[in-house]
Amino acid sequence: MSSAGISPDLLDRFAAIVGEKYALRSEADLAPHLIENRGLYHGSSPLLLKPGSVEEISDIMKLATETGTAIVPQTGNTGLVGGQTPRTDQADIILSLERMTRIRDVDPVANVLVADGGAILADVQKAAEAHGRLFPLSLGSEGSCRIGGNLSTNAGGTAVLAYGNMRQLCLGLEVVLPTGEIWDGLRRLKKDNTGYDLRDLFIGAEGTLGIITGAVLKLFPQPLGHQVAFAGLHSVEDALALFNLAASLCGTSLTGFELMPRFGVEITTRHIEGVRDPLEAAYPWYVLIDISTSDSAETAERMMNGVLEQGFEAGLVQDAAIAASVAQQKAIWHMRESMSDAQKPEGGSIKHDVSVPVSKIPHFMAEAEKAVMAAMPGARICAFGHMGDGNIHYNISQPIGADKAAFIARWREMNHIVHGLVLAHGGSISAEHGIGQLKRDELAAIRPAIEIELMRRIKRAFDPANIMNPGKVVSFDS
Repeated sequence: MSSAGISPDLLDRFAAIVGEKYALRSEADLAPHLIENRGLYHGSSPLLLKPGSVEEISDIMKLATETGTAIVPQTGNTGLVGGQTPRTDQADIILSLERMTRIRDVDPVANVLVADGGAILADVQKAAEAHGRLFPLSLGSEGSCRIGGNLSTNAGGTAVLAYGNMRQLCLGLEVVLPTGEIWDGLRRLKKDNTGYDLRDLFIGAEGTLGIITGAVLKLFPQPLGHQVAFAGLHSVEDALALFNLAASLCGTSLTGFELMPRFGVEITTRHIEGVRDPLEAAYPWYVLIDISTSDSAETAERMMNGVLEQGFEAGLVQDAAIAASVAQQKAIWHMRESMSDAQKPEGGSIKHDVSVPVSKIPHFMAEAEKAVMAAMPGARICAFGHMGDGNIHYNISQPIGADKAAFIARWREMNHIVHGLVLAHGGSISAEHGIGQLKRDELAAIRPAIEIELMRRIKRAFDPANIMNPGKVVSFDS
């Protein structure tokens, strides 16, 4: 592999900071880090570094600034927009946080946990649980994604309705800047109104302003009551009406409300081992309802029964199944979380991570289906997601028998159709996956010029040499 302009001596200087054992150069070692999950982007790099401390990261960034070397931070490599993938035919060095996995502290009294940026999300959840607390971020990739990446993309997941996304779940950060300077902002305060909120600049910046090496995360009491139900419905309009009913009856105890189409249930039960349809009959649409209460299991049960009973009486719910055990609760959630992966065996899939105002979801879904089917007859729409916060994963599977490459070649065309309708309904083209490389140019085209210019000014202020994950989020000429 070509070093694309980085001299062997300079590569040796970078490697010396972490030691040769943690400086990967062979094609076999680098290969898994050069491609993202969907295979849309395949980059190149002469070197991957695995620092073991904040100080080593600081030294790497100092040398990068001195030599004008681009650095691409990478945590679990689970991102879906190419934000963690190095550029093609460029001299980008990958900096992996996979050695920095410590849970530094858990304070159940203050309800905070301090973790390294490379800590795996599932390990953070377990550490909180061991102290009788809950860290509520839940993602399908939680066994491999890492806290630094979760924060850099402002991850949402399935519990945003009750707990918010990562921006709401973080109190403080530790960040290494492009210059190698270390900002210790690991504050544990819920109220700290002292000037500009630097924390919020780094959350969602996708590694373009600095490297998140540590975070103070909010914890919550473990719920004493938990109920999960799966209900069949005739329409998205009925799902919206049921959501409003559940929200009024349950308030903040409504922790999840997920929308799924029949096609999504069919392919998940077909391709994902252990998944089955909890209902005997087929329905056009389904919702997963999750209720958690802090006082008792009886309260959660009473709430769920109330939602379903009133839903049946109003003609919204056609059939429903309530999980009778923790295993059944996990099985229902597994169906929802596996829906995207279940599309892979069906051929090509064009993905959209969008959000619209909750009240606009039925109109958006109807208009998008009409427009997509007109452009691509036979396309199979798998639109599912977090109905409670308006985040819909509007995915399109190729028509049966279609050529996969020809289908994928129409990615931008389908994006234009779906995103155009999203914007017409006052929505966003990125709800929780970020911008990365995939949506960078589109972002510049749809946002007001002053907004893009302000982003560029922030980028220049933090990274004037343009060495911090260049080519992501906003275009920038140093």
